[in-house]
Amino acid sequence: MIAQLRGRILEKHPNRVVVDVGGVGYDVFVPLSTFYGLGEAGSDIALRIHTHVREDALALYGFRTVLEQDLFERLIGVSGIGPKVALAVLSGIEPQELMRAIERSDVARLTAIPGIGKKTSERIVLELKDRLPLAPARAAVSGEPPEADVKDDVLSALLNLGYHRPLAEKAVASAIKTVVDGGFEGTLKQALRELSK
Repeated sequence: MIAQLRGRILEKHPNRVVVDVGGVGYDVFVPLSTFYGLGEAGSDIALRIHTHVREDALALYGFRTVLEQDLFERLIGVSGIGPKVALAVLSGIEPQELMRAIERSDVARLTAIPGIGKKTSERIVLELKDRLPLAPARAAVSGEPPEADVKDDVLSALLNLGYHRPLAEKAVASAIKTVVDGGFEGTLKQALRELSK
């Protein structure tokens, strides 16, 4: 089983990257949360890997953090959820926000993720509510998204997308004032709207 890949980005797409490790290109599926944190083609990369083996295929799923990988592996343990749906969940909601939604049985928030229906959302809550990974202490203290972390994550994503720091910082500050829930996804979308004005 492949557990980690360290190499250079050959190709980069929103749902997958090709990683060159010693002349061998590995095609790795990634959630958007990981994609936004990657450098450009040619830059170095290190990904935690989940190797998914079926009779007819072997697929690699890559993650920047232990939490993303942990949530992915718990999601595919839910009946009726395969790797593609688990990736869609992680692409549609920031990991900390996903954990809060499950803890609060917020089916409506999970159903808002593209491609995730009500029955799937209910199964996720039912099967994972008591089996979530331990949240980092700073997020667990208030139960609300740590604004500084969201701000840093969104700023990092914008810089990785090629925006200049002063413009990105201004867009993030404006987005944080506008977005109600303060989650990564909503704040990033709003910041991109600010930049397109």
